[in-house]
Amino acid sequence: MLIMIWFMFLSVLFVAVCLWGLRRMTRDLAREAEARLPPRGSFIDTSSGRLHYVDVGQGPPLIMIHGLGGQLQHFTYAVTQALSHDFRVIAIDRPGSGYSAPTDDRHAHLACQAQALYEAWQALGVERPLVVGHSMGGAVALTLALEYPKEVAGLALLAPLVAQVSDVPPAMRLLAIRSPRWRRWMAETLAIPLTRVTSRQALAQVFAPEAVPADYATRGGGLLALRPQAFHAASTDLAMLEHDLPRQVPRYAALGVPLGVMFGAHDRILDPALHIETLQRQRPEIFVHVEPEAGHMLPIMRPEATTAFIRRMAARAWPSSY
Repeated sequence: MLIMIWFMFLSVLFVAVCLWGLRRMTRDLAREAEARLPPRGSFIDTSSGRLHYVDVGQGPPLIMIHGLGGQLQHFTYAVTQALSHDFRVIAIDRPGSGYSAPTDDRHAHLACQAQALYEAWQALGVERPLVVGHSMGGAVALTLALEYPKEVAGLALLAPLVAQVSDVPPAMRLLAIRSPRWRRWMAETLAIPLTRVTSRQALAQVFAPEAVPADYATRGGGLLALRPQAFHAASTDLAMLEHDLPRQVPRYAALGVPLGVMFGAHDRILDPALHIETLQRQRPEIFVHVEPEAGHMLPIMRPEATTAFIRRMAARAWPSSY
């Protein structure tokens, strides 16, 4: 009996020490990431908390919304500066992502994220922007056009998440946690050490068939994924999409703005045919461009084609300016 008690005590002690070590490793990795990649923009308050953004250039306004698990450096990597010669370009960390304030489940819903972004651009004096959304940012962009139809000039969607997918891509399965408590526990213990170990394989899937750029960790903001806030936000976003997207899809026929979609022909994260056809069934006149040989990370890997697509949609959004 005494041996059994000692065994149980040592087992509990071992688990406690392991959890302490994981929490410490998580904090250390997060501190290192933040030291190497501090905030590079400004902050603005919204109903979903403080948002981090970069604002460059002058001209017709572009609002850029990144995807699941991303942050605004997916746009500043290559496209914001190229577009800033002719546009006012505002790239925003979505609520909970990047250096924007952490959020709870309620503020992760598409409608709440859209409201926060709308409040941000209103406070910045922006009127009727062309909204550029990449991946999950495309779903948020569509929500903006549905909820604020008179406040959006058009949509330029890059490899957008348009409809609910039946299977979570392998690179994102670690994020698929429905329980809010379990998500928080994972974020503070196992998730970040696991992300560090598996990031090379996961990023290879996200960028496929193209190679991950050598400077993605820094210039592309990849290191910021090694923060518990980043994991928690991405996991929460994924859980809320399961609720929100099926309700949003039937509303696409009501979209009344110029709408364009660009996909990489070999996207391994989202099926181009599924998401293009979901929109075309209700908006058959949308502009579609499929980039040969490209994958999912269009703003980083195909900046010239991406900026050309955005310029084309800008001409449709503001025809009198072109």
